[in-house]
Amino acid sequence: MRILLTGASRGIGRAIAKTLAGKGHSLALCASCPSDALEETISLCHGSFGLSGDLGEPGTAPRLVDEAVSRLGGLDAVISNAGIAISGNLTDMSTPEWERVFDVNTRAPWRLAVAAYPHLKASDAGSFLAVASMSGVEPYPGTGAYSASKAALIMMVRTLALEWAASGVRANCASPGLFLSSMTAPIYADPSLKAAREALVPMKRIGDPARDFAGLVRFLISPQAGYITGQNILADGGLMGSIHSQIAGRPQSGNV
Repeated sequence: MRILLTGASRGIGRAIAKTLAGKGHSLALCASCPSDALEETISLCHGSFGLSGDLGEPGTAPRLVDEAVSRLGGLDAVISNAGIAISGNLTDMSTPEWERVFDVNTRAPWRLAVAAYPHLKASDAGSFLAVASMSGVEPYPGTGAYSASKAALIMMVRTLALEWAASGVRANCASPGLFLSSMTAPIYADPSLKAAREALVPMKRIGDPARDFAGLVRFLISPQAGYITGQNILADGGLMGSIHSQIAGRPQSGNV
C-alpha cells in the first residue's frame, strides 16, 4: 500500500510507521518541520521518505498530498495522526489558541481528506484514518480546546464515511486512551502520576503505541477491514467503560 502518515516523527506516529514499514508498505512520513527525530523514523522504515510542513497552515495538507502522490504514484491510505494540545480552561483560552488547536486537530485532517479523496477513490481499497482520542468521546477539562477539536474530528470522519461510502472509500477513527506518547512523556516520567493513571485503567497498565495501537491502525486501513467505515474504535484498556466499577457499593434488590 501507498500511505501518507502525518505526525510521524515520534511516539504513536513512529510506532505506526515502523509497523507499516515492517509489512512492506511504501510510506510518505510527514512532520511539522525537518528534524533529527523525523530522519530517525525514516531510517527505521525501509521504503519511506520524509515530507514536512505546518499543518495549521491551509496550504500544507494539499501540498503534502500532491508531493506524496508524485513520489508514490498514488495513494491507498491517509493516516492523519498529527495533533496538538494547549492546556488551560476554556474560559481562559485566547482566540488564537483555540484556532490553532482546531487548525491542526480538525481542519488539517479535513484538508487532507479533501485533497486525498480523488486519489483514494482511484485506489482499489482507499481509506482515510484519523487518530482521535478518548478525549473526543468524554470531556477532558483543563486541556483547552483539545476535547472539542477531537470530538469535531470524530464527527467529521463519520460524515465523510457516509459521503464516501458509495465510492468505496472508507473513513474511520482510532482513539487512544492513556498512552505513552511525546505529549504525555513528562507525565509518565513522574512515578506517582504514572501509578495513579495505571490504577484507573481496568487492564492496570498504560498503553504502548507499538504493542497496543499501531496494529489497530494497520488493520483499519487494510482490506481485512473493508466493510468497516464510519467507526471510532477506542483502544483504552477498558477505561471509558469502567466508571460503574469505580463506584463504591452496589444496589441490593428489595422485597416487594
